[in-house]
Amino acid sequence: MFRLTQYMHELITPTKPRRRPGPVKPVVIWNLTRRCNLRCRHCYTTSADVHFPGELTHDQAMSVLDDLSGFGIPALILSGGEPLSRFDFFDLAERARTLSFRHLSLSTNGTKLAEHADQIADLGFDYVGISLDGTGAVNDWFRGVDGAFDAALEGVRACKARDIKVGLRFTITDDNAHALSDMLDLCDSEGVDKFYLSHLVYAGRGDKNRGEDTAHLRTRTAMDHLIERAWAAVVEGQPLEIVTGNNDADAVWFLRWVERNYNAEKVRHVRAHLEAWGGNSSGLGVANIDHQGRVHPDTYWSDYTVGSVKDTPFSELWTGDDVILATLRQRPRPLKGRCGDCKFQSVCGGNTRIRALQVTGDPWAEDPACYLTNREIGTEDTARLSVTPFRGKSHDPAHRFF
Repeated sequence: MFRLTQYMHELITPTKPRRRPGPVKPVVIWNLTRRCNLRCRHCYTTSADVHFPGELTHDQAMSVLDDLSGFGIPALILSGGEPLSRFDFFDLAERARTLSFRHLSLSTNGTKLAEHADQIADLGFDYVGISLDGTGAVNDWFRGVDGAFDAALEGVRACKARDIKVGLRFTITDDNAHALSDMLDLCDSEGVDKFYLSHLVYAGRGDKNRGEDTAHLRTRTAMDHLIERAWAAVVEGQPLEIVTGNNDADAVWFLRWVERNYNAEKVRHVRAHLEAWGGNSSGLGVANIDHQGRVHPDTYWSDYTVGSVKDTPFSELWTGDDVILATLRQRPRPLKGRCGDCKFQSVCGGNTRIRALQVTGDPWAEDPACYLTNREIGTEDTARLSVTPFRGKSHDPAHRFF
């Protein structure tokens, strides 16, 4: 996650960059269930409102919570599908609240929030993230269910009425990029605490719908607008925090904005903070447990499994000798193409590796969603390099990755 607002504050009130010492414990995103009452076009878990076999039992899930707590992860995000659709969600959430997680968050489509708002408030979630793809009919078309927007908005208001910190997550594509301003206006009018712009990742139905990913020019335009709104909120003292995800080139785009507007000292200061952050954190600062207990480098690496918590505790899997995790944790990573030549590797960390894998079959190839030109990233050739699509469907990690 790129915390745009946080780094903008460094231009006004500078602080000393801090690198995290020693091995990083990951934020864990746990897909409690694959069941969901919506049918989102870009769903990375391909969820549906049916029973999916193989999900963790109640006792297995409780054991996972104990292991995660003992391992000392800093934050746990309960997600889905729609996590509120899981039969024992509130039992698990109550147990998680009693454990030592510094942050406990809920990621939801929002449509079930209003009816459960009192329970969610009583549990003391630190944050509730609600996914919307626009306002009104735009959202309902993306989400596949009429009335989904109104139900989610009711959930937003129910949470805010109970002083629960709320964020809206917006996945931008060609079909809803025009709704970005409306979403930001919605945040302002409803007192939403955080706005999360997510770039499309080629996983699940998001992979099938990759043709809807915004063109590079439109992405640049959207980021310019987001930077403008974020800066206005900072200088005017507005509380809205703006972050982005799934395209770490956003940090480079922001750094170039700083270069155009501030002196060299400010540029060096902001870059030092961005390098301390380090960009893409798949397999390092973020981890995923899916609905069947399989562990992945992040939520979009569903085709690659480190192991299963049904057989081995997460803490052992994450600290084991998995070759993909080890390579994702390298700095610099063994990047190829434009990403390998980019002078901003230390800022973006090589961006989102799963897109490179989906398009080329090689997770270390260039990320096709990087929207900066070769000149902007400091490569010699000013023309963009093409990416050869991967045509195979092998599930053998050794064949696909090396």
